[in-house]
Amino acid sequence: MELSILNLFLVLLAAFVGGRLVGRVGYPAVLGEIAVGILLGPPLLGWLQGGEALAIIAQLGVLTMMVYIGMEIDLRELRRASLSGLLVGVGGFVLPFAGGYAVATAFGVGALPALLIGTVIGVTSLATKSRILVELGLLDARIAHVMMAGALIADTLALIAFAGVASVYASGAIDVAGLLLLAARIVGFFVVAVLVGRFGVPWLFRTVAARGWAGRTQTLTLVLIVGLAFAEMAELAGLHGILGAFLAGLFVRDAIRARRLSVEATETVKDVSMGFLAPVFFVTAGFDVSFAVFRDALPLLLAVVAVAVLGKLLGAVLFSLPARHGWREGVTVGIGMNGRGGTDVIIAGIGLQLGVIDTTVFSVLVFTALLTTSVVPMALKWGVRWLDRHGELVRSDDSGTLVLLVGAGPLARRLALALGTHRPVRLIDLNASNVAAARRLEADAVQGDALDVDVLARAGVEDAAVLIAATPNPVVNVLVAQRARDAFLVPRVIALLKPDVDAGLADTLAAIGGRPLFGGPVDTDRWWRIAGDVAPDLVELDAAGAQAAVARAVAAPTTHDLLPLLVRRGDAWRPFDDPDGLLDGDAVFALRDPAVPAGGTDA
Repeated sequence: MELSILNLFLVLLAAFVGGRLVGRVGYPAVLGEIAVGILLGPPLLGWLQGGEALAIIAQLGVLTMMVYIGMEIDLRELRRASLSGLLVGVGGFVLPFAGGYAVATAFGVGALPALLIGTVIGVTSLATKSRILVELGLLDARIAHVMMAGALIADTLALIAFAGVASVYASGAIDVAGLLLLAARIVGFFVVAVLVGRFGVPWLFRTVAARGWAGRTQTLTLVLIVGLAFAEMAELAGLHGILGAFLAGLFVRDAIRARRLSVEATETVKDVSMGFLAPVFFVTAGFDVSFAVFRDALPLLLAVVAVAVLGKLLGAVLFSLPARHGWREGVTVGIGMNGRGGTDVIIAGIGLQLGVIDTTVFSVLVFTALLTTSVVPMALKWGVRWLDRHGELVRSDDSGTLVLLVGAGPLARRLALALGTHRPVRLIDLNASNVAAARRLEADAVQGDALDVDVLARAGVEDAAVLIAATPNPVVNVLVAQRARDAFLVPRVIALLKPDVDAGLADTLAAIGGRPLFGGPVDTDRWWRIAGDVAPDLVELDAAGAQAAVARAVAAPTTHDLLPLLVRRGDAWRPFDDPDGLLDGDAVFALRDPAVPAGGTDA
């Protein structure tokens, strides 16, 4: 076996270009990597070819990607989604699984391939949804928590089902005794994996850290060792290694005690898998696709696509009814759950390698992933607008959860005092005198560097619905907001900007779905001084008055009269960051500059 460097170079180049092109229009890079494999590989142009060496790299890509997916999963999403997320996860897998099996058998597909078809179309993509939700600014919406929890449950069920199918196929027979033995092996594997993951893996990381081997490189190596060990454990149990690698990722995420190292390890595993190894798998997976499916199996393809879409929609609607969130929310969640491209293609590809399915069925599954995922971004945007028009788009930060305020200067303290009478607020500042001043006002304040993820974790960022970065330095503010979003998926991030801020900084904030505090750039020196004086009463404005105040601020950012701080909508209070999002009936509370005439600017 010899690795062709030129072939590997061309595969990676094609993956990079394909991933970037589809990423520009809002789709996951995986779809572009599969597409270029189809276009440039044997199915069409034949410029790229596979090989044994590429197949080994692709297998490593699958295992490392599953470790990364496990490390990315935040089990807190299950708590946030509560009953609805659990039910949608089950329904979003069970109905497509059952429908896929029924349709496949109706078309004469064998029992095991039919089970694999059902398993694959029951999968949903965590990566697809998380990106779309960030772009739509929906990480603080209830539907986001339901979708993320539903994806976690659906994918876990799919991996278990696939492990069972692969094990039955390897045994060569299906009987009651064999199924009972399979169930015992699955249960036994999970018991051992959980015990090792809960106790053995944390002990391993503690021991290594105690010996001074807890650097970034050593942590990455240890993560990969644990991932491969769990994959081998699954193989020894007669299951497939991807299930073990996935569980390993779940456990090592929390086993790394230093949050900074945990974040860095996750990002490094992502770089290794998604940047190098996994693209090889997805491009070469495209090599096995056959366009003959459109001639020889078009009815099966159309039926599987229909069942995949309708199964997710009906599963989300019917199984979410007990949570009483409304059928419209169920439909919107079902639309989002149709995002695929990732675990499903991995399962289908391994099924093809094992011989469970043939090229025709594999092609059906790949084209199903491409077709169903391609409509999700536009359809989900429509669903969100539909919910919003009917007043059913529920934001989780309306419930009074924690607001984490980075910076404890005079303006930040003024905001904390005003907001803290309505919901819990905690401040973080590196400056000891600012922290002491906040504590004298009986505010909850923590001293530390908010750019350090360990400090953010100690301050409770994982429980925060909103993070506001309000230090005098806009660069620090945007970096903190970016870290909170990337490392902790804080639903709503807001940063204080200055009038002369670099446009690239504002673009970076917008790219992560963040918003500028107070609706736009602020002359911090002036408002720091005003807020530090004897605190004046806040001025109450309606929506139109607040929008007019923001317009004056945009026209004269250093001399305008009012600085909107808070919005009250019904019983919910939130920091002011979106003048265009105000509704009739909203009340806005603003800080006034006593040196400027009301409704004007200081000449």
